[in-house]
Amino acid sequence: MPLVSVIIPTRNRAHLLHRTLESVLKQSSENLEVIVVDDGSTEAVAASADPRVRVLRSPKPTGVSAARNRGIAGARGEWIAFCDDDDLWAPNKLQEQLTAAGRAGANWAYAGDVNVDDQLHVLSGGPPPDPEAVMALLPRFNPLASGGSNVVVRSNILAEVGTFDPTLRRTEDWDLWIRIARKGPPAYVRKPLVAYRFHSGNVVWDPREMVDEARRLAARYGIPVDVLSMHRRAAWAALRGGRRLIAVRHYALAVAGGDLRSVGRAAIALVHPAVGSERLFGFLGRDSDWIAEAERWIETFATDAHRERSSR
Repeated sequence: MPLVSVIIPTRNRAHLLHRTLESVLKQSSENLEVIVVDDGSTEAVAASADPRVRVLRSPKPTGVSAARNRGIAGARGEWIAFCDDDDLWAPNKLQEQLTAAGRAGANWAYAGDVNVDDQLHVLSGGPPPDPEAVMALLPRFNPLASGGSNVVVRSNILAEVGTFDPTLRRTEDWDLWIRIARKGPPAYVRKPLVAYRFHSGNVVWDPREMVDEARRLAARYGIPVDVLSMHRRAAWAALRGGRRLIAVRHYALAVAGGDLRSVGRAAIALVHPAVGSERLFGFLGRDSDWIAEAERWIETFATDAHRERSSR
């Protein structure tokens, strides 16, 4: 039986999936199975020659949460990890997390990350909050970066708390982390082990869902969700897509709620030339030592990607 089941949902991203799959199969923890869930792709999703890989195909799209849940249903591992089809893992990601979880006696674990562009250049990054801070922040907002590509959790805990909610599109991972956290705090690895890739295919075009779904979670769990923070996150998503007026609207709603610093943010949203470009990440933190550590393992994938583009 595999120690870890890695679930990768995908749809029409074969050009990204192969690099993600490569990073998962290069894990130093070799006792794993990889379940690729093809969520109704209209292009071919090539099966891997690696015997650890299985492909589950859906005839029509069901959404990322339902795809992950299908993978969970077919998983055999003691631990379950998720990786989106456009993200990358450091080779020691799983091993480091399982070691940290064993040391802490925890049923789930997360790591640090960096944001990268489509060419795998690091845009921003810095250390994550520690587990005590994560437990304190989870009722207010999602403090775990990189979504589902970060966390590894024991399969028996998932069986107890349930899987991803397919009715949520922007907060499905936060919803699940809240339920898992009620079984105990996580362990963490204070290293940049995940590369979260930003590209045109993952721009959020309707950031209102972030705020609406956060309110749903507040009602569902009776938690003090920080709605002003969610408006700021929605504004950021709009700025990344170059939608200035939508960003200003969310900043204005944050100001109306008492967040006066968003007055300046709204002004930047209206006029700053970085809006809609990767230069926007310059406003986020850049820990130089953290980024240098991440670049050491990302460099291999970036070099391979460059060779492939040059050979075309």
